[in-house]
Amino acid sequence: MARHRSLWLGIVLVAMPAAADIYKYVDANGQVYYADERKHAGYRLIIRTPGPRRSGGQWTLRRAKYTPMVEKVAKKYRLDPQLLHAVIRAESAYNPQAISPKGAVGLMQLMPETAARYGIQDRYDPLKNIEAGAHYLRDLLADFKDVKLAVAAYNAGEAAVHKYGNRVPPYLETRQYVARVLKFYGDS
Repeated sequence: MARHRSLWLGIVLVAMPAAADIYKYVDANGQVYYADERKHAGYRLIIRTPGPRRSGGQWTLRRAKYTPMVEKVAKKYRLDPQLLHAVIRAESAYNPQAISPKGAVGLMQLMPETAARYGIQDRYDPLKNIEAGAHYLRDLLADFKDVKLAVAAYNAGEAAVHKYGNRVPPYLETRQYVARVLKFYGDS
């Protein structure tokens, strides 16, 4: 029986086409990074692979895995779980191992300072990462009283939003990030 199962598995694996979009990011120093998923707003799609992956992407499978955590944490911090999902999708596409060139880590791309602010030691721990990101987002919503500004501050920092008169900072990355998060939020 085991022999037939492994033969079948081999056939299935051979029959499934490999699919991977390719994203490119160039940092301020000219260092080029490539990835098979958008890790943050600076990554640009350079190669789109057609096929089954395009119907929803790897993030849809990962979303299902983290939905119970997101719902629990959203309830704890009085947040709409769909907003948390939108931020996670934009930040890491539900990849708990995602690392940005600036040092942000995990599902909600926590910077070391943000993790320390909320008492998180292991930024790679999905639950702790979501907890700290949600707590931060709750604090931003309390400060700015506006989802758009809170999302902008999540990306650029509170100081940047305050600096520009409680408006979305004029940074291209931040403006694109806000638009993407709000689109994901509206699509949910």
